[in-house]
Amino acid sequence: MPFIRTVAVAEAEGLLRKLYRQALTRAGKVYAVVAVQSQLPRMLEASTELYLRIMKAPDEPLTRAQRELLAAWVSQLNGCEY
Repeated sequence: MPFIRTVAVAEAEGLLRKLYRQALTRAGKVYAVVAVQSQLPRMLEASTELYLRIMKAPDEPLTRAQRELLAAWVSQLNGCEY
């Protein structure tokens, strides 16, 4: 199994600390999909912005529930626990 070194929430500084705080506010925890990007905070920031635009944009033709359902289905097809 591969191993990716991550920065713990308690050790985060600067931009990463800000991004972790935002993740905690949104979800109540820092999920692995966020933590695995912790070595590159600017990449994490861009990834988070893209996710939020895709999943939470109010002016898209699919509802939020439909987008979540599609994301869960694709994750299942890929054998992803996320």
